[in-house]
Order: sequence, then structure tokens, then C-alpha cells
Amino acid sequence: MNDLRPIALSSARTGTSFVNVLGSADLTLVGLQSKLELWSRQQQQDYDDALRLRPPGPLQAAHQEALATFQLRAIGLAGLADDLARAGSKTDTDVANSLAAQAQILSASDLVWANLFHLPATQTLTSVGVKGVIAPPSQIVSNPEVITASSFETVYQRVKAANAGGKPPSGLHGSMLVSTEAVTGSKTVTLNPSTPQTVDVAADLTFKVTFNDSGNFQEVKIPVSLRVTVFGKAVLKKTQIVPSILAQHTTTVSFGNLNLPTSAFGANARVHVEIGKVPGEKRLDNNSASYPVFFSLGSGG
Repeated sequence: MNDLRPIALSSARTGTSFVNVLGSADLTLVGLQSKLELWSRQQQQDYDDALRLRPPGPLQAAHQEALATFQLRAIGLAGLADDLARAGSKTDTDVANSLAAQAQILSASDLVWANLFHLPATQTLTSVGVKGVIAPPSQIVSNPEVITASSFETVYQRVKAANAGGKPPSGLHGSMLVSTEAVTGSKTVTLNPSTPQTVDVAADLTFKVTFNDSGNFQEVKIPVSLRVTVFGKAVLKKTQIVPSILAQHTTTVSFGNLNLPTSAFGANARVHVEIGKVPGEKRLDNNSASYPVFFSLGSGG
């Protein structure tokens, strides 16, 4: 089991790489095909490495299922690359459906590992009284939503646009600021653009900014900025990047470790929040807000 563990982890890491690459803003069609082919070869190498292992008799049946897992992943990733290579004049929807169907092989590999390797191996180790040895996990699809037809269609449209020379993406794109909350301990204050709110300041003060992908496409690398001003002068600036968000989904970004200066207390302060523009976005009036606040030392401060 100890020899199989690094192979299992290596195989699973491909899933993380897959998600990161799909969310990359500069992804190209050729680049994606190349990555898929590389990952398929890596899975084949994991299979070859695992094939050299010699598990004890009671674990040999489970080990065969581990081998089957690596094979399925190699086949699934190679199939995705092949589908992209044969996309040609197919519609975006047809390509996405084909990719989603092919990706089910990756999901199947997780089921094989969990139910036909991990569970039986764990039961066998227990039954023979082996202690301190744990069957390793290995999951390549951590978020099933990433391999749906709708997600693949969004990715495919984006890489096609990149291949077309960076033309602005078509269709509805954009973000909408939903709310901004100031959280101190168990107390939550929802900020209001037109009504000043008192915000208790303590070491754990966190601003939570919630926004929605209001378009019809997945967006990637969206900057979210928070700025605090006192009498119009900026005293704090923070920015975070949201790796990706699916169409019509909502996410929350938390800003902590604020270290507000003493000048912010008892003064005319405002909290400004802005969701960065995404490619193809036309409506920007709902991306930002400015909130009047009164910073006060909380009872615990």
C-alpha cells in the first residue's frame, strides 16, 4: 500500500491540473489538446508503475482494480483530446456533449477506485489484522460540475475565441454585486449604499463580498477589490482573484486581516467594492457599490 500511495496521488493530481487549466484565461485549443495528451501519458505511466508492484495474495484482486482505474483515466483523457481534434465544423453543443460523455470515463474511474479497490482493500486489511496501513484515496473528478456539457461548452467557446485571434466573446457576459457584509465575531451587518451602518472593529473583522455571474457563460480570473476611504482618502486597498465562476452561480469573497488605521475610527468613512470587468461585459453599473460606514471599537476590542 505504501508503494501504491504515491502513484495514486500522482494520478489524482491530474484532476486538479485539469480544473486549473480549464479555468485558465489564456487557454487555447491546441494547448488544451496537448495537456490532455500529456495527462493521458502520465496516467499510462502510473499504470506501468503500479503494474510492477507485487501486492500480497489477499490484495491482488483489489490491485487489479487499481490498475483498471489508471487505464480508464488514460483512455478518458486521450478520448477528450481526440474529441477536440475531431471537432471540426461540429456545433459547440455537439462538441460539448461529446466531451461530457467522454469525461464520464473519468467519473467511472473514481467509482472503480472507491468501490472496487479502496473498499475491498480496506476490508481485507481489517480482516487479516493489519494495523497502521491505510488504502490510499485517489479521485480525479472532485467537482462533477466541471465535466458537464454546459461547462465544456463554455470552455470550448472560450478556446475557439482564443484561436480566432482574441476577438471579443459574443453572448451575455457579466457580474452583478449581490451584497457586502461586515462580520465581527457572531455579529453580521449588511452594508447599505444609502444608509450609514456601524461596523464593530476587532481582529476578526471580515468583509464578505457576494456576487453573481449574471451572464450565460463561465468566467475566469475575476478581480474583486475592496477599498476603504476616510474623507475621500484611501486608507486600505485589497484585491482578490476568483479563479472561476459558472454562469448564473454565486460566490463570496472574504477580506480579513484589515489593519485599519486609527484615522478610520469615528470619521466619515466609506467602503468601496468593485467586481472587475470580464471580457465581453457591457453592463457595468451593477458591478460596484460605495457604502457609508462608522467604524467603532467593538465591546471585545
